[in-house]
Amino acid sequence: MESARPQQTVTARGSGLVACTRCSRVWPADRDICGRCHAPLQSRDPTALSRVWAWMAVGIICYIPANLYPMLLTQTLLSTSKSTIIGGAIELIHHGAVGIAIIIIVASVLIPMGKFVAIAYLALSLKHQVKLSAAARHRLYEYVEFIGRWSMIDVFVVAILSSLVQLSAVAAINPGPAAITFALSVIFTMLSAQSFDPRSIWDAEEEDTE
Repeated sequence: MESARPQQTVTARGSGLVACTRCSRVWPADRDICGRCHAPLQSRDPTALSRVWAWMAVGIICYIPANLYPMLLTQTLLSTSKSTIIGGAIELIHHGAVGIAIIIIVASVLIPMGKFVAIAYLALSLKHQVKLSAAARHRLYEYVEFIGRWSMIDVFVVAILSSLVQLSAVAAINPGPAAITFALSVIFTMLSAQSFDPRSIWDAEEEDTE
């Protein structure tokens, strides 16, 4: 009996085809312009990786002041206090709200930093040998895409508190300058992840096996 051979995956690129990213019409790979919507045709965007690094660099730049400047400004009749992300979490722990403090630290510190590391790892893996397989790296990319939305939880908390605690001269809670830079950092990081083309993971895998 003949031994079973692994079936080779058939791809549009391997079949000499390219799909229009605007109208999804498939054309021969040697065509430059879509005949339906007249959009440029290209199987892979050569500038995608550059956009990944550019968006991530801007996201890191915005993330630094997001942790240095106050996220929350609390004004009462007697005092005015300013809280950074970490400072606010520590204050919540002192008041017994350990669970909320852990959620804020995970969503506002660990997840953003983890996303920076994961995106950089995926981008570097296209040019260097890594231990993770292509399937594992693709799952990592899906995790980054999934958890990205939860990074805004700190901004949501500030927005809710600002709308609820507005008691004129008695007390008021307003967002600090870090709220803007943190939101921008999350947005830029999401753009960086979206600029990454996961198909390039499998392209690099095929090149290594040839």
